[in-house]
Amino acid sequence: SFSDGVPSDSVEAAKNATDTEKLTDQVMQNPRVLAALQERLDSVPHTPSSYIETLPKAVKRRINALKQLQVRCAHIEAKFYEEVHDLERKYAALYQPLFDKRREFITGDVEPTDAESEWHSENEEEEKLAGDVKNKVVITEKEAATAEEPNPKGIPEFWFTIFRNVDMLSELVQEYDEPILKHLQDIKVKFSDPGQPMSFVLEFHFEPNDYFTNSVLTKTYKMKSEPDKADPFSFEGPEIVDCDGCTIDWKKGKNVTVKTIKKKQKHKGRGTVRTITKQVPNESFFNFFSPLKGKSDGFALDEDSEFTLASDFEIGHFFRERIVPRAVLYFTGEAVEDDDNFEEGEEGEEEELEGDEEGEDEDDMEINPKVGNFGATQTSSLCCTVRFLKTFPTLRQ
Repeated sequence: SFSDGVPSDSVEAAKNATDTEKLTDQVMQNPRVLAALQERLDSVPHTPSSYIETLPKAVKRRINALKQLQVRCAHIEAKFYEEVHDLERKYAALYQPLFDKRREFITGDVEPTDAESEWHSENEEEEKLAGDVKNKVVITEKEAATAEEPNPKGIPEFWFTIFRNVDMLSELVQEYDEPILKHLQDIKVKFSDPGQPMSFVLEFHFEPNDYFTNSVLTKTYKMKSEPDKADPFSFEGPEIVDCDGCTIDWKKGKNVTVKTIKKKQKHKGRGTVRTITKQVPNESFFNFFSPLKGKSDGFALDEDSEFTLASDFEIGHFFRERIVPRAVLYFTGEAVEDDDNFEEGEEGEEEELEGDEEGEDEDDMEINPKVGNFGATQTSSLCCTVRFLKTFPTLRQ
């Protein structure tokens, strides 16, 4: 039907719209309704992404241009780290003669001279005064004891002691690994040659022993320094992406990475029982040389395997950056104490910052530059950047 030439359904729709608008106006004038609506709006999270969505298209276009610049910055940063690796390789060659002499002193192949053996401790003066008083009383007894004092070759169990002192390593060592590690004479780090893919090799040098015929066991860590194509903004420097071990030529009955178990089998038809023996994997530090393979092999890892691989990368980096360069300090325990103090200091600062957040307004808070993202709070000098690379490696699978 029509009313003045207008379809009746259109008239009805217009009337309903008018009624709805009136009802809405009445509701919006209700203070309780307005308060509830305001509370709902206040509860909506105002995230950076939600703010970006409100910007005009012209501004979003300029932001996209900034992101392109950021990707180019990431590629330049990758080149920077490649040059850092070249610099590291150069200085490794300068360190090596000192590390070679360190090995000679440890193994006893060379005896240090008096000048090389001279060392002044921080408490030397106090120790000297106390020693002088004591020496006046027991000088004869001391001379006799010195004459009888044993003089072992080199520094016995040097590297094995480091394994015991460092929690990260001692957790990997089983009781049956210990006699083998006592034959460890040196650990070296070798960097990839110029022009080759970025990597480093850990070499564990052993003296002849009753367990395996290898004189050197190796672990190779493969690295990359390039932004991920799918997520270039995640780039934070070189990352270890995979590792390869080596084959250990165990002597008969000496392989500690496997254990032999006996199992009874019952024949289904005859009912007879027989005992069979089989070898199963065994926990051992020497599994370190048979690592899991990463996703590059074409299969995904479960959560436990991901964790194991990440831990392996962390241990490799720790050998390279801490254990090998500062071995004597881990032997004496001084470096272990420094590491513990560093960790406790970090936790203390974090707790203190949390306390400030509870007791003070944001405007009154002091920002501690040691808390949070290292790269965002430090200068961009070469030294700080290299320290960031050494102290906080990126561990991804």
